[in-house]
Amino acid sequence: MDAESFMDRMSRTSSIGDSAELEGNLTLSDRLKVFKSSSFDPDAYITSKCQTMNEKEIKHLCSYLIELKKASAEEMRKSVYANYGAFIRTSKEILTLEGQLLSMRNHLSTQAALVHGLAERVRIQSLWADSEDSLAVDLLKFENRELPKTEDWLIEFLETLDVLLAERRVDEAMEALDKGESLAREASKKHTLSPTALITLQTAIREQRQRLADQLAETTSQSSTRGVELRSSVLALKKIGDGPRAHSLLLNSHHQKMQSNIHNMRSYNAGAYTAALSQLVFSTIAQAASDSLAVFGEEPAYSSELVTWAVKETEVFASLLKRHVLASSAIAGGLRVAAECIQICLGHCSLLEARGLALSPVLMRLFRPSMEQALSANLRRIEQTSAALAAAEDWLLAYPPVGGRPSTSSSSLSNATVLQPKLTGSANRFNSMVQEFLEDVGPLESLQLDGLALEGVLQVFNSYVNLLVRALPGSMENEEYLEGSGNKIVRMAETETQQMALLANASLLADELLPRAAMKLLPLPSRMDEQPRRASDRQSRLPDQREWKRKLQRLVDCLRDSFCRQHALELIFTEDGDIRLNANIYISMDDKAEEPEWFPSPIFQELFIKLTRVASIASDIFVGRERFATVLLMRLTEAVILWLSDDQTFWEDVEGTKPLGPLGLQQFYLDMEFVLLFASEGRYLSRNLHQVIKNIIARAIDVVSATGVDPYSALPEDDWFAEVAQIAIKMLSGKANFGNVEQDITSPTASSIMSHGSN
Repeated sequence: MDAESFMDRMSRTSSIGDSAELEGNLTLSDRLKVFKSSSFDPDAYITSKCQTMNEKEIKHLCSYLIELKKASAEEMRKSVYANYGAFIRTSKEILTLEGQLLSMRNHLSTQAALVHGLAERVRIQSLWADSEDSLAVDLLKFENRELPKTEDWLIEFLETLDVLLAERRVDEAMEALDKGESLAREASKKHTLSPTALITLQTAIREQRQRLADQLAETTSQSSTRGVELRSSVLALKKIGDGPRAHSLLLNSHHQKMQSNIHNMRSYNAGAYTAALSQLVFSTIAQAASDSLAVFGEEPAYSSELVTWAVKETEVFASLLKRHVLASSAIAGGLRVAAECIQICLGHCSLLEARGLALSPVLMRLFRPSMEQALSANLRRIEQTSAALAAAEDWLLAYPPVGGRPSTSSSSLSNATVLQPKLTGSANRFNSMVQEFLEDVGPLESLQLDGLALEGVLQVFNSYVNLLVRALPGSMENEEYLEGSGNKIVRMAETETQQMALLANASLLADELLPRAAMKLLPLPSRMDEQPRRASDRQSRLPDQREWKRKLQRLVDCLRDSFCRQHALELIFTEDGDIRLNANIYISMDDKAEEPEWFPSPIFQELFIKLTRVASIASDIFVGRERFATVLLMRLTEAVILWLSDDQTFWEDVEGTKPLGPLGLQQFYLDMEFVLLFASEGRYLSRNLHQVIKNIIARAIDVVSATGVDPYSALPEDDWFAEVAQIAIKMLSGKANFGNVEQDITSPTASSIMSHGSN
């Protein structure tokens, strides 16, 4: 393939990808616009898209069209449901109008018969006037021959019909009515009956038909009528021309039987009651659907009424279940009970989908508020329980107690003994409650509560981290409580080991335990058994896993920063509130006649000792998570140095009327090099800390240089600072050995070593 053809292929591929991406940002209406045109030619469309495509691009186009077809079908379904109420009302109005037209036709037929009879009598009278004698004789002969027979037939017909209706012989009565209507139509056309007899016959048929309809309606409404008898009565009522009434009576009969059975149900526990009630309701709806299909077929008007009735019955069922089961479970936070009940209902409801009744969306819409209430109550219980335990917490790490709810995951069971982290009592309880909470929410994916559940976990973790922050001595949150704020009581973590346990709680929960528990809800990656569209819906409503974990980590960072700030302030300030890290430490050194003992300032010695102690505790607590310990030491060191860098009072004094001198600069330089050395050896020297220290040293050198003194001539070599800092680290660590020291006693290093070694 030459370069030109390769670039051409790449440009086509790029254009296809770009167009797909652009179309992905369009609305469904815009994407379907090309297909709605009256001039749309499928062959031309395919030719324009596929003429220059390779196999991979054609497959991509096919998948795009299939996805567009699914989206179009979903849009049509939503549109139908959105206008379903208006459609059903219109259908009912059409049925009513058809009935009125039928009545009007019958009325017009009666009127036409009357007019025809009157016209016949007028014609007879006219003929009578023309040939009175002969016609009178013939007419009298005709009437004497026909009328007795007609009257006898009518009397016999009406008596027979009365007997059939009285004996409730429905089929024979319907057959007699049909025969009577046939004779009436024939008589109306051929004039074989006199007008009076014809009107009498039509009126009798109409009245007896209405009487039969009332009898059938009465039979259908009786509670003892069911099964084949019910369907026969409804079918008969439909055959005599009262189909809408017959269908309504059929549905009402099933409703009455269902209500009677519900009333007679015994009191069960929540699960058994839900199963019995759900089976009763949805089996009744299924039977009503079968009867409707058997009698009325798939006629749209009756199918619409069936759907409307089924939705109404489902709403009544949901209201009953919420009142007796879900309401109490929601208030008590019984999410597991509520979830099991809803799963039972959705299982029974799904069996109706084969009959064309998709009632699951109705149930999910009705149950969602109760489940949201149960979800909120469960999260509130987690928060309250954690706060109650934190009030009496000893903040000591321990393995979780045995005897919690067994996990449904086999992998969790196999790794249960291996992956048991050490947490304090409140954190162990918090973790177990969140695990149970997410297990209960998992099966309710159809209610789309997983995103809400993850946000709730984030909120309760935020609340728990706030408890941990308030457990730090001297924290601002605790001071607010002592002043009368509404915060909860938390037992203080007095020792550094207890305070490190607070960090262990938060970091373990955020880094491992909570993300592991949320794996079933987080959309990463799409499960193999999920349809692409279902996975896409999950992606759209759930937070990204990385972003969710990032939010958890930010909460841990707040706790870590509070820990570092507290310990930094303990070093910088005395218990009386005086500043220990002040400019006088360095300015006063040039006022002394004797050469000072070169050793890091006390505050930086204490900083090194504290960091060494914290690192030792962290090595025992953060096993396998050394990075967290390193970042903790890094931030604690930065907290002290950044305070020094930003302290305007310190630098105003250093640069003031009595500025920093050469000896003060040397001590300041030594302190900063000491910090750089022990941070570097401890592997927690960050680039930011290194740069800030260099900037501070440069600023101090500029202050001395501004006084006219050459700072570099007054400062020893860099090796001297490194050597003194290294000796200080060994002495403060208890690793110093001065048996072989043979240096000049007058040297700065030797004098400082001997002085501090003898103390």
